[in-house]
Amino acid sequence: MVTTEIAEKIKRLEEKYAAMGQNLSSYLDGLLYADYLTYWDYIQLDVLLNLQHPRTPIPDENIFIIYHQITELYFKLTLQAIDQICQAPELSATVFTTQLKRINNYFRNLINSFEIMVDGMDKEQFLQFRMALLPASGFQSGQFRKIEICSTQLQNLVYEPQRAGLTNGELNTVLDNIYWRSGATELATGKKTLTLRQFELKYMSSFLDLATRYQQRNIQSAYLQLPAADRQAIIPLLKEYDLNINVRWPLMHYKSAVRYLHKKPEDIAATGGTNWQQYLPPKNKRIVFFPELWTEEELNNWGKLAMGDE
Repeated sequence: MVTTEIAEKIKRLEEKYAAMGQNLSSYLDGLLYADYLTYWDYIQLDVLLNLQHPRTPIPDENIFIIYHQITELYFKLTLQAIDQICQAPELSATVFTTQLKRINNYFRNLINSFEIMVDGMDKEQFLQFRMALLPASGFQSGQFRKIEICSTQLQNLVYEPQRAGLTNGELNTVLDNIYWRSGATELATGKKTLTLRQFELKYMSSFLDLATRYQQRNIQSAYLQLPAADRQAIIPLLKEYDLNINVRWPLMHYKSAVRYLHKKPEDIAATGGTNWQQYLPPKNKRIVFFPELWTEEELNNWGKLAMGDE
């Protein structure tokens, strides 16, 4: 028996496919003969479980690979949430609140999950397989750099002493001075590492395109476009966002590097040759997405308390 409700839906489907010059009957045939959807097909489980290709037979390399793959998936979700804020047809506190809560949850999970790396991977196994990864490095996460670019004015991603002449600079000039470039220089010579040269070759043009698109529509500028009455409610979420990405996340990397790469009386170099001792501590970088939300004292002590400093 065809109910009134079903008849109405069939009519709407006919109108939908007629607008495309298609016949509803053909689509119903396809639906009739299609196989039932399964969980493993829907999430492409067989493909997912075959995306790990260790370079060595050392078991814990799989932990290293899978952890980083999970991280990149969280970054993808973060970029999707950022896009829903920055590209919203109409900005509102509701849009900000919904998406910022999502992003903070993603990074909260990432930060807490770092124990999988810090405590859950055998140090001796890591020191064995790591040399087979040269010159690859987590530094080369293009998605994380995209999160940074979409979060704030590009000048905020330049070390403070270098910003003075860049206030009205072209975006490509600002990008040339972005802070993370100094984090992938050879410790002895100060020259660009192969890790950095590979990364720039793959991503720099797309970073410039992204910075251009988000110049007036990044998270910071979108927040400043809200009515003053709507801003107050989302400030705590923005501050958590800032701390999660610029303090807590790099701090977990630093702790991991200390655990695996610190070996007195000398430090073991990172796989990409990055000067991680200077680059990773958040108090050294002092990169802040929303400086207008923090007091001068908080900015002066950026990351210090999290590092255990007084």
